[in-house]
Amino acid sequence: MTNAVLLNNVDHADLRVVTRHAAEFGDGINQVLIFPTEYEEVQREYPILFRKDPNGAFQSVALLGLDRDENLFLDAEGWQARYVPAVQRRGPFMIGFQEREEGGEVRREPMIHVDLDHPRISATEGEPVFLPQGGNSLYLEHVAALLRLIHQGLEVSGPMFAAFEALDLIRPVAVEVQLDDAEQYVLPDFLTIDEARLAALDGAALNGLHREGFLRAAFMAAASLGNVSRLIDLKNRRRAAATPA
Repeated sequence: MTNAVLLNNVDHADLRVVTRHAAEFGDGINQVLIFPTEYEEVQREYPILFRKDPNGAFQSVALLGLDRDENLFLDAEGWQARYVPAVQRRGPFMIGFQEREEGGEVRREPMIHVDLDHPRISATEGEPVFLPQGGNSLYLEHVAALLRLIHQGLEVSGPMFAAFEALDLIRPVAVEVQLDDAEQYVLPDFLTIDEARLAALDGAALNGLHREGFLRAAFMAAASLGNVSRLIDLKNRRRAAATPA
């Protein structure tokens, strides 16, 4: 459960947010929701896979580990990657909507809300949300940019997956990882881009995807699966470090 309220510089004047990454702040996860608006950065670090939410809608996720609650990029020093997905960087903040009447029409205006029960919330530690005079801190401006990226990603995601599905570009995939003769991982229930079908698309289909801005996303998602080898390397390093000499 969350305790989400509209953020304001009166009630939350002294609010601070812990920005370091650790399992205690919800970073000990083996996959994280991502959005097409961050594919370029994500595909350099993590495998991009698809799954369906409880309502049957497609989602994008970055694979972070092989075991449950395992983030192979997280250690005692923090998150060891050049890019941390936006959902994990936004902390306790989210977009909520307020209805306002303008010119006789009711409009839904996005507003920043904060979960006051989030473990990153602090009165003494972390980044201040507001300046002493009440203005937005640089940290809050950064959060606002992250929330815009997420909001735009949500708007793009549905049409993108509809385009992929219309061209039959989505196929099931089981991520199979063999660490040694005794240890194997099979992660089922994921989906990915069918590279063979993508390569076989005719000019009109390719042009349509390109025109909508989805062709590059398809290629980035497909290419990102090469990062599974990085997960294997990180897993083997962690196993070696845990093995008594």
